[in-house]
This record gives sequence, C-alpha cells and structure tokens, in this order.
Amino acid sequence: MWLVVASVPLLPAVIMASARYGVKVASLCHRALAWTLRLLRGSVCVRSTHAFVFSGCTHGKADSVLETFDLYADTQPSLCISPQTGEALDEAVRRVRPSRVLELGMHCGYSSVRMLRLLPSAGRLVTVELDPLTAELGEEIILVAGFKHSQFQVLTSSSAEAIPSLHSFLQLHQGTSEGLNLVLMDHDPEQYLPDLLALEKEQLLCPSGCSVLLIYRNQRDGDRREVLGHIGARPDRYSVKSELQCVTEIFYQRKSTS
Repeated sequence: MWLVVASVPLLPAVIMASARYGVKVASLCHRALAWTLRLLRGSVCVRSTHAFVFSGCTHGKADSVLETFDLYADTQPSLCISPQTGEALDEAVRRVRPSRVLELGMHCGYSSVRMLRLLPSAGRLVTVELDPLTAELGEEIILVAGFKHSQFQVLTSSSAEAIPSLHSFLQLHQGTSEGLNLVLMDHDPEQYLPDLLALEKEQLLCPSGCSVLLIYRNQRDGDRREVLGHIGARPDRYSVKSELQCVTEIFYQRKSTS
C-alpha cells in the first residue's frame, strides 16, 4: 500500500505521456512502480549495510571493513560486488598500479575501500555517486577504513554531469600524457557506453593505457553487446582484456600517429 501512495505523484506525468506518445498507461505505471521500489529498497539496503559495517568492523582496518561487508552479504541482500568479482578487481588494480582511478557508482563504499587499499602511496580515487544518502554513508565507511580525504573524493552527481568536471578534481590537463589509469563502472549499465564515449571525448583516459572494468549484475546481455560492439569497431584504440560472468575488462590505448 505504501508503494502505491509513494507513486501517486507520478500518475499525472504518466497519463500525459500516455496521451502524447501513445504509450500504454499500464506499462508506464509498471515502470514507475518498479523505479520507486528500487529506490526505496536501495535506501533501506544502504542504511542497514552501513549500520552493520560501522558497528561490526575494526575502525582503521580496511581488511576488517571488507570482511564485515562480506559477512553482511552472506545473510542479507547486498548491492556490493561479490568476493569473486572483488578478487578480479584486486588483480586488475595490482597489475595496473594506477595513480588515478575513477569509480562510477559506489554502493556504500565496498569497492572504493577495496581499491584504495591497493593503490600506490600517491594514488588518488574519485568516486561518483548519484544518490546523496549512498554518497554520504559510503564516504563515512571509507574514512572508517582508515583513508584520508587527500586520497579520495566523493562527488554526488550523475556520471554525465561529473565527467566534464573531472579535469579539475584529478588535476589533469587536456592534451597531455596524463589521464585515468583505471575506471570502474558499477552504476547504470545503460550509461556504460555513453560514459565511455564521454571519457574519451574529454581526453580523461590515459593515452598510454587505461583499463576499464564493467560490472554486470544480471544476465541481460543487451548493454554488454552494445559496449563490445563499439570496442570491436575501434580496434585502433580498444581491446577486450578479459570477460568473466559479472565483469568485463577492456583496455584503451591511443596509439601515436607519429
């Protein structure tokens, strides 16, 4: 009942869209209700995850924070990546040894902590999160894990809005050999390709090489095929490094024309 009440303000917009574009009201209502349910469930999950980790971990110990996240995920629904996907992320961070990392979608800070603990001493993470509550609680978890604001920054924004502003946050200069060495996309899969194109357009990817990890949480392959289709059409700049069930790693490199 509460879900219906929460969705009532959406009904005028649904009806107007139906009349204008000929879309069935039932279909639009279903989408609106599903969106509301995901939003409310996400808020509950973030709050309960944060409370469990904050009270159960050893503060100042990143490994303890991660272990407590995993304990929570053993018995409760969790938005964090699985330990298996986390191991693939660890392997990529150790191999790349990135100095500048971008994370799109932070999910209470699990992946942020996982990457920060492996970065070089001069490494820096910028994480972008659309939901203000998730961003706030995730930032607190990162601090609880023992990291300082000099090592990371949380931007509460959509990825589309954040990407053009990243030059200043990462202290990058367009047209130079600098750029992101590692990008983790774990937000909306429909945004993976647009955001990848935006990162390339803004010259934010390190021209000598940048690994981009794409997290997929369900079995729908449409978004994955779209990204891989773009990669396959650009062999001069992109290649697929690995494909696992839940994570795909692609590699970007802008080859010199001289």
